Amino acid sequence: MDHEAAPVKQPPSGARAEQKRAAIITAARETFLKEGFSAGIDLIATNAGVSKVTIYNHFGSKEALFTAVIADALDAPLGGSLVAAIDQLADADDLHKALTDAAQAWVKGVRDNSDVLAMRNLVTRELHRFPDLGAAWQNQAPGRHHPAVAGALQKLVDKGRLAIPDLEVAIIQLYSLMLYPHLVFSAYGTELDSDLSDRLISHDVEMFLHYYAPTDPAPDGGH
Repeated sequence: MDHEAAPVKQPPSGARAEQKRAAIITAARETFLKEGFSAGIDLIATNAGVSKVTIYNHFGSKEALFTAVIADALDAPLGGSLVAAIDQLADADDLHKALTDAAQAWVKGVRDNSDVLAMRNLVTRELHRFPDLGAAWQNQAPGRHHPAVAGALQKLVDKGRLAIPDLEVAIIQLYSLMLYPHLVFSAYGTELDSDLSDRLISHDVEMFLHYYAPTDPAPDGGH
């Protein structure tokens, strides 16, 4: 395990820095999946085409890099049109339908992205050897992992379409309803069939919206 780390400081910024950060995360994901967490920073740096110092400048430690890789894998399905759909939830005429459609696309993205499940299984395998990984992950607020989801829920609150007193709890509840069943099934080498998945999502959305419905709901044009 690499204990070496750069002093805590502001990571590099700018377009070029973002390109390097993306390259590091991609190389780290591929390296961790192949070698496990024991993979050295030197190997990751070589695979990313950057120096070891550059990695520490961006992430500070291997634990922090690993956490960023996990977050990136989970965020991968929330790209492009799906982020736009989630961001526009607050303006949807039929919130139930809009959230259901977004959730189905989100779950499909997770199921179709093998890295998400592979990274989850890697964490499960490595956690007993590297308990600091759990602390590193726990110290990241869910809103940092899925800013699109956090932002969409906050907009719904701001517009009076939902009443959410604890956004952090609501985000975890949404993950639990939408994603955790698929992660549990994948741990046993199987998956939920599409019909059951769609039925779960429909009921999950209904429960979530009912639980967080405002006392005096704003006109919704639907559910």
